[in-house]
Amino acid sequence: MIRAEINGNIKEYPKGISLLEISREYQKDYKDDIILAFVNDRLRELQKTVQNDCKIRFVTTAEDAGHKTYNRGLTLVMLKAIYSVIGSPNIRKISIEYSVGNGLYCQTDTKEPITEEQCLAVKEKMKSLIDKNLPITKKSIGTADAIELFKLYGMYDKERLFKYRRVSKANIYNLEGFEDYYYGFMPPSTGYLKYFDLFLYDEGIMLLLPEKNNPSVLEPFKPQDKLFRSLKESNRWSRAMGIDTVGALNDAIVEGKMNEIILTQEALQEMKIGEIAEMIKKSGKKLVMIAGPSSSGKTTFSYRLSIQLKTHGLNPHPIAVDNYFVERENTPLDEEGKPNYESLDAIDLETFNKNMTDLLQGKTVELPSFNFKTGHREYKGNYKTLGSNDILVIEGIHGLNDKLSYSLPRDKKFKIYISALTSLNIDEHNRIPTTDLRLLRRMVRDSRTRGATGQKTISMWSSVRRGEEENIFPFQEDADVFFNSALIYELAILKQYAEPVLFGIDRESEEYVEAKRLLKFLDYFLGVNSEVVPQNSIMKEFIGGSCFKV
Repeated sequence: MIRAEINGNIKEYPKGISLLEISREYQKDYKDDIILAFVNDRLRELQKTVQNDCKIRFVTTAEDAGHKTYNRGLTLVMLKAIYSVIGSPNIRKISIEYSVGNGLYCQTDTKEPITEEQCLAVKEKMKSLIDKNLPITKKSIGTADAIELFKLYGMYDKERLFKYRRVSKANIYNLEGFEDYYYGFMPPSTGYLKYFDLFLYDEGIMLLLPEKNNPSVLEPFKPQDKLFRSLKESNRWSRAMGIDTVGALNDAIVEGKMNEIILTQEALQEMKIGEIAEMIKKSGKKLVMIAGPSSSGKTTFSYRLSIQLKTHGLNPHPIAVDNYFVERENTPLDEEGKPNYESLDAIDLETFNKNMTDLLQGKTVELPSFNFKTGHREYKGNYKTLGSNDILVIEGIHGLNDKLSYSLPRDKKFKIYISALTSLNIDEHNRIPTTDLRLLRRMVRDSRTRGATGQKTISMWSSVRRGEEENIFPFQEDADVFFNSALIYELAILKQYAEPVLFGIDRESEEYVEAKRLLKFLDYFLGVNSEVVPQNSIMKEFIGGSCFKV
């Protein structure tokens, strides 16, 4: 017998009992489905057995790791259904591309376009697989065998990926004979995956998923056309460059093509920034509002946009909304009683609006600067008066929210949404979440500029993400233009900066689980020297060496 501590109670179980069996006993105590478990602070699939005394904490679909596992399992079910309905000979490639709201967009490269009838048949097949509660099994095979397996199945992105794997084994998941590789854990069976929808969308299909905060309810799909177009454009860029997966990037590194790829990608971004500057010039608007989530590269983008605006005969003046923070003692508190610097109420809206209105009316205004050490606003003689060719470039997380600039007419604002929307995938069935890229960027920057540990950055990340969900994402579709700051090569650069920070995280800490996941993720990439990255690159905002004050 073994002794397991669960929810503060100790109970005995037969040695070798599965976590799945134990979870059934405790499911009644949880609102949402148990899908994973921590055993002595190590994340485990429910299929695992317990051999020794331990402490167990169950993970539900309402937690980040559990929600990702649910989505991963549903992706496996969808692929199994697609291959069953359409048939392997008729499929060249099915690519899991990107999230759009609560949907996951999948590109379908088949001999004939998938019809409405076939899509419905795939959906019905998925329901059938789920109703049968089929087991999702895992086996470990040699890396060389995995390469041969993926070649046999025509999954050439996976074959290419595993050429660069240092580990000797690969975990392969099997659902009723359909075998695939996934980056991350799986649910024990298909019966856990009850909530979904599937429909044709654009040139592929959309898999609708429940959201983490309410995992047993499927909300209606909310199209985000501007975001989708931006993501699609980025995918076209990456495909035009021949690099849409990690394996393709590693091939380019080995073949000595990285200098050309870095310079090409930077030129593409500069071209896009130039196009945005031209749009602003033609619009005649005096206010450029820039917003985006954490670690999107807003500061570098603002500098580069200002340079492009100057080439169009305009005189840009950068305004940081952060300089309008309320006095620190007046900062609103979040639900945990901590200062909520991402709340709109953390900004002195009245002073900000008065200053901006006065500037637009041709008045001279003394602009403040916020001293983050003392927590007080200061005035140091920064007077500004707008001339006929002057334009304000306002940057801050609330930039797209009209409540920030309530006194300023909408037709005077040119709104820009910036985010790091990576178009690179691990392989055809494993996407790279944009949040992972931004977390790594922030971790590297915080370590370099603030002396913050990786543990601290990870511990804060969920709070940062909540702030983005409340204050940024709801307003992104109101933007006049989207700018994607992700660089196709950057994870190969970030790797050597992020790994030491991640290895420095205490193994006994709560944050180590996430650190371990990110280390495993970075292991897919070959590293690249950062010397060739231009000084004005957004990448330099995070790794250092920028020609701008960032």
